[in-house]
Amino acid sequence: MTGLRDWLGVDGFAWPWALLALLLPLLVRWLVAAPASREPALRVPWGERLRRIAGGGQVGAVARGFPWLAYIAWCLLCVAAARPLQLGAPVAPPRVGRDLMLAVDLSASMGEEDMELGGRLVDRLTAAKAVLADFLDRRVDDRVGLIVFGDRAYALTPLTLDRDSVREQLAGSVVALAGRATAIGDAIALATKRLQRQPAGERVLILLTDGVNTAGTLDPQKAAGIARDNGIRVHAIAFGGAGGALSVLGFQLPMGGDEVDEAGLRRIAATTGGRFFRARDTEALAGIYAEIDRLEPIARQGAAVRPRIERYPWPLGAALLVGLLALAAGRRR
Repeated sequence: MTGLRDWLGVDGFAWPWALLALLLPLLVRWLVAAPASREPALRVPWGERLRRIAGGGQVGAVARGFPWLAYIAWCLLCVAAARPLQLGAPVAPPRVGRDLMLAVDLSASMGEEDMELGGRLVDRLTAAKAVLADFLDRRVDDRVGLIVFGDRAYALTPLTLDRDSVREQLAGSVVALAGRATAIGDAIALATKRLQRQPAGERVLILLTDGVNTAGTLDPQKAAGIARDNGIRVHAIAFGGAGGALSVLGFQLPMGGDEVDEAGLRRIAATTGGRFFRARDTEALAGIYAEIDRLEPIARQGAAVRPRIERYPWPLGAALLVGLLALAAGRRR
């Protein structure tokens, strides 16, 4: 390969068998051209004069000579037909990440303003959006999908590399968009349906909720078993305080609402081989997503490849030029 590159300036040919056509003109000349007889077939008185006309002069010499310019043009055409190739600079292929589904709770309790973000009090959903947006920025090579759930579960975006679309759909989500209850089992089932057709080993669901399962048609533990059977890891995040709260003049008064189902979420994560996390504030939630980032690393780049560059235009252009020269030389003669 190195010698070929030093000699011809290329690294190989895509169709090397086309070079066999180099010998075709020589073969045709050898087969078709019949040797001239030394003895005349018919003796005539003026035979010597005819011999001088047929064999003498510059025109006869050229006719008997080999058309080297035309043959060179043919050789260049054969080289072009063989498609000479040159290896380009090494290029690293794109990295392959996870197939990652985000399931975000939009139940009524996500509207409780008990989270601090940037020195001000915000509701749980706003805090979750801010942390998720930062998490998405780091998942450069992942295909990410978004599911929201309340009374039912809905897929807002399919698995896609377009993280901007996921971010826009997440930003446009509001509390109670999918209902005021919490259908955790349905969310897991819908994520399983979206992930089961993807390559095994890279299927991940991140489930964020602040309550207990109060709606839906599928029990969360049964849904977790289905996810496990389909090779899906579920990382469950329990977000928020111990229950609902009422904001009065900036003070949070507990209302004794439903607590987060930590035990149920732990079982879901354990069943599927994932992790359970508890976040009571925005800072803890950010730390959890950073931990998930380490648990689900983006795959490294594969071995670099060298693209093959077609170089047939060079011999093709040279063949055209030499062919024109051969035509012009023939006309002058």
